[in-house]
Amino acid sequence: MSVKTDRDSRDRGGDDRAVLLVAGLADLAASTLGSALGTVRGLLRRSDTVQLVEDAERELTARGRLALDRYATVPPAHLEVLAQHVLARQSQQSGQSRQSGQSRQSRDDG
Repeated sequence: MSVKTDRDSRDRGGDDRAVLLVAGLADLAASTLGSALGTVRGLLRRSDTVQLVEDAERELTARGRLALDRYATVPPAHLEVLAQHVLARQSQQSGQSRQSGQSRQSRDDG
């Protein structure tokens, strides 16, 4: 009988490792499902189940709204915002220079 070490487990093939990972994931899913079913049974025995379901629905709706707001709205690109500021500043400056040129021309005409 030999004792398995960490080195032995690293030396295993990829197939063995994949099987171990899947088995661990299945065990985790089974224990989580068992815990969830116990919780559901406990909730079904309560007298305020309808109120709990309504509260849960409101909570999930609010969470869904927040998730959509967070992930659905794409913020504007940083460089695009900077370019818009530059264009606005340039148009503002050209508007001011046109106004000062017109006032100079009207003084010269008068």
